[in-house]
Amino acid sequence: MGSKNYSTRLLSLVLLTGLINSTTTQSIASQVPVCVSKNGKPLPVNATEVIKWKHSTPNQFESRAHIQGKISKLYENKNGHRHFEVTFSNGTDEDAIEIVYNEDFGEMPKEIELDTKAEVCGDYITATAVSGPYPPSPDGAIIHWVHQNPAGKGHPDGFVILNGALYGFGRKASK
Repeated sequence: MGSKNYSTRLLSLVLLTGLINSTTTQSIASQVPVCVSKNGKPLPVNATEVIKWKHSTPNQFESRAHIQGKISKLYENKNGHRHFEVTFSNGTDEDAIEIVYNEDFGEMPKEIELDTKAEVCGDYITATAVSGPYPPSPDGAIIHWVHQNPAGKGHPDGFVILNGALYGFGRKASK
């Protein structure tokens, strides 16, 4: 009788653990925003298209980008903006994009490590030449507006996920 009681308790513990793990996984997954295109439709990872834009579009071409890769270079922070490079696809400089993150929309880790897994959603711009006050990107292209848009108009929300932690989404801009 004791072993039956033990087996029942063990089975209950296993089932409860499974329920807790599935609930935790769902709640984490539900916090990740959907990357959307300019027309508001879900935008899957489009790294192949982003690579084509980088090599075939004129300076200041704009679209929406959703990439996954690893941080491969850190650039100097400028005027409250973090600048870093994400390399994706085949992992060469040809497949690298500069990410520009506005820290008004939330802090990022003080020290970002190279090879950190990154997922980025935002506005892509080919940046091969000077445009107004903006210099060209060392990578020839940037993704910016990688945070929530508190005004809710103009730019769709963007985000950055580093090693599974979400940045730039769900926070209001500091004034």
